[in-house]
Amino acid sequence: MSETTAAPPELPVTDRVLPDPAPAVTAVPSGRQHGLHLGVPADPDLPPLERPRTARRLAATWTDGFGTLAMRCLQALIVAAAAAALIVLAARLNTVVIPLVISLILASALSPLTRWLEVHGWPRALAALSTLVLGLVLLAGVTAGIVIAVIAQWASLVAAASTGVDRLVRSLASSGLPIDQAQFENARRNAVAFFTNGSFASTALAGLSTVTSLVTGLVLMLFVLFFFLKDGALIWRFLLQPFHGEARARGDRIGDRAVTVLGGYVRGTTLVALFDAVFIGLGLVILRVPLAIPLAVLMFATAYIPVIGSILAGAVAALVSFVTGGPVQAVIVIAIVIAVNQFEGNVLQPVVMGRTVSLHPLMILLVLTAGTVLAGIVGALLAVPITSVVWAAIKGWRAPEPALTAPPLEPTG
Repeated sequence: MSETTAAPPELPVTDRVLPDPAPAVTAVPSGRQHGLHLGVPADPDLPPLERPRTARRLAATWTDGFGTLAMRCLQALIVAAAAAALIVLAARLNTVVIPLVISLILASALSPLTRWLEVHGWPRALAALSTLVLGLVLLAGVTAGIVIAVIAQWASLVAAASTGVDRLVRSLASSGLPIDQAQFENARRNAVAFFTNGSFASTALAGLSTVTSLVTGLVLMLFVLFFFLKDGALIWRFLLQPFHGEARARGDRIGDRAVTVLGGYVRGTTLVALFDAVFIGLGLVILRVPLAIPLAVLMFATAYIPVIGSILAGAVAALVSFVTGGPVQAVIVIAIVIAVNQFEGNVLQPVVMGRTVSLHPLMILLVLTAGTVLAGIVGALLAVPITSVVWAAIKGWRAPEPALTAPPLEPTG
């Protein structure tokens, strides 16, 4: 009997095990395959192979040379817009901003006296108040001396300078040079009117034009100056509270350098101005130039405007001497002014001020022009110290932090 092998029963369709289908191939941008993200979303309308090419092309638009230049220009425009907004805001709030800046400058110049009094046992408030009173007395004395010495002879000084301009123009015209005397006469008449009819004083107080704002600014300056002298370091530490680590260290460097620059600028400029006024005034007295005292005071006052101030005061002194003593005396006065300025600029100023104001003369001229346009004579007086502080802050921010040495470990056990 033959044995027949029975076939295994056929499984139902639902019980069959079918192999898994091949996984679908998904196009992945080439940047993502290497863990990169180009920041450009894939366009679903493009074929899969075109998407990474488009992303790379768009990314290269901002990473090539022209794209980098465009980005830098955009950043410069944003910074310029922010600076312009700050300038406009400061111009609108000049009654607050100008006293605040003046207080900061004076506090930087007077703070060594306050610290010296504190070291010798004076309470901080009393030391600050004493420094403030002494500074006000000195400032009032200098201002009163300038007013008394100049105001009585101001009209004579302007008239003598105007006459000197007329004589100089006639001398140049007689020499055959192509000079339009009508234009010189018009400019001379406008200058005389500017310095004699009161518009000079109003322009000098540009930004503080009304009596109310002047009094308000003066009172605010006194209060702010007192608190800067008393709590200047505490105020700066309070402003630096949001910063930590390297940013806090940079803030400390910026504060130290700003106070050093402002204080050195004011003290050094005052000594240089006193030197110019004494020696140039002594030369004018020896030459018996009329109005020698007002001219010396003018030398002192204009020394606070770098570069331009001494030139203007020297020109006025030369014109007055040209009227009263002739061209020879005028040449001698010019030689005295040049000699004193050269000694002051090459010997005295580096010793007194060091590298406090490390600005190029061209930068100083541009800054003076901008300050004069924005805020008149007040802007001319404040432009250079403000720019010096900004430059010192930039250098303080970029300066490397000195290496810190860890303190020795305390012995245990």
